[in-house]
Amino acid sequence: MRTGSEPMTARSPLRMRFWLSLWGLVWAVVGTVAFALTDHPGWAAACAVLWVIVTVDMTMIIRHIHQGPHYQPGPDIPPYEPDHGNPRSHGRPAH
Repeated sequence: MRTGSEPMTARSPLRMRFWLSLWGLVWAVVGTVAFALTDHPGWAAACAVLWVIVTVDMTMIIRHIHQGPHYQPGPDIPPYEPDHGNPRSHGRPAH
């Protein structure tokens, strides 16, 4: 359903973001361990910082998933209008 207000009602694909974050988390952990074992402390620290960032991001993603599909980030954001299956409205903005 296109309403013409997509930037205001856009939602992030949270499950995809979760799996991509999990992929990043695995590589950050592997990188941290590998660089620490091979005596590259600078690279190990960089991977550890990335590990922390990815962990915080995953925490926020999981929190938003648990809040449900109608999560609203603030009072100034309009409510989400779900698609009710009206085939005539697809591809045309509402007036």
